[in-house]
Amino acid sequence: MSDELNNVEVRNFEEGDKVTGTVTSVEEKQVYVGIPDSKLDGVVPISELSNVHVESASDVVQVGDTLDLIVTKVEEDVLVLSKRKVDALKAVDDIQAKFESGEVFDAVVSDVVKGGLVVDLGVRAFVPASLVEDHFVEDFSDYKGKTISFKVVEFEPENNRVILSHRAIVEEEKEGKKKEILASIKEGDVLTGTVERLANFGAFVDLGGVDGLVHISQISYQHISTPGEVLSEGQSVQVKVIGVDPDNERISLSIKETEPGPWDQIAEKAPVGSVLKGKVMRLVSFGAFVELFPGVEGLVHISQIAHKHIGTPNEVLSEGEEVEVKVLDVNEDEKRLSLSIKALQEEPVEEQDYELPEENTGFQMGDLIGDKLKDIQNRDNE
Repeated sequence: MSDELNNVEVRNFEEGDKVTGTVTSVEEKQVYVGIPDSKLDGVVPISELSNVHVESASDVVQVGDTLDLIVTKVEEDVLVLSKRKVDALKAVDDIQAKFESGEVFDAVVSDVVKGGLVVDLGVRAFVPASLVEDHFVEDFSDYKGKTISFKVVEFEPENNRVILSHRAIVEEEKEGKKKEILASIKEGDVLTGTVERLANFGAFVDLGGVDGLVHISQISYQHISTPGEVLSEGQSVQVKVIGVDPDNERISLSIKETEPGPWDQIAEKAPVGSVLKGKVMRLVSFGAFVELFPGVEGLVHISQIAHKHIGTPNEVLSEGEEVEVKVLDVNEDEKRLSLSIKALQEEPVEEQDYELPEENTGFQMGDLIGDKLKDIQNRDNE
């Protein structure tokens, strides 16, 4: 037997040699490998198993696995080997190709570290927190072990720098979906959306991948100072498309046009001759506009404000004042109401000429006047 062993050709290995071995034993911090044609056993330290941090060697390999390795050190009774370096050599060309082509690929998140995620591509690749999603993520702990799609966005092999992005894929998918939606939406469509964001000038509504703007003037028929008075983020709303600009990716929406108009059936709500209460909204030189219902204002002409003559409406009225009015005329087609305040007020009694009561002085008023006339005539004759 010893003669047979002596006749087996034994290979001498040097640093940098590539070998293929089979895992014979797995310990916590190292792996033993059998190398054909070698009188020495091979050992792979845990630090040389992967380009990312691993807690235990069994997380990477199992007994019986065949590994491509490179000799990093030749000792008297063992070959020190590296799987990490072989993986890195194989990975460089593949990563370069993915970087140049913009290929989207799936990979497992190996670890979560401060500032982002780590992915083992044969070399250590990093995903900054800002490139994980297109929204803020407070805790990335759930990402460890997950398979996610990535793109290589930076690659500097000389500096061992590989930067991946999942956010770029999310944004590209959203952009593609956005173009599809923009192409399908037509003016006049009535859609259901979700209030995404409120601004002073209006509300942005998500239509399922693309946002449209509801200007504050298109939110409600009644006057509002801010969108937050009637809307809240996350609220589901029905909107009507009133404008589409595909080139600038803008969609104009209206909420109020999906609701019954305030002037609908106004002749029934405010029939001629009816008496209603309202609020003075605006004063102008020719009269006062009074709101009777949300979005419905009627005009009290200056001649219908008071029985007495006034130069301007603000002589007797003020904005915000509650008043009672009588409906004089209704024109639903032209959305006009003619109102009167003075029609509900009692007309003042006009001044008339009255006979002065005669005092009981023993003579008549006519006698007194006659005597005076005689005196004048006598002076003229003299």
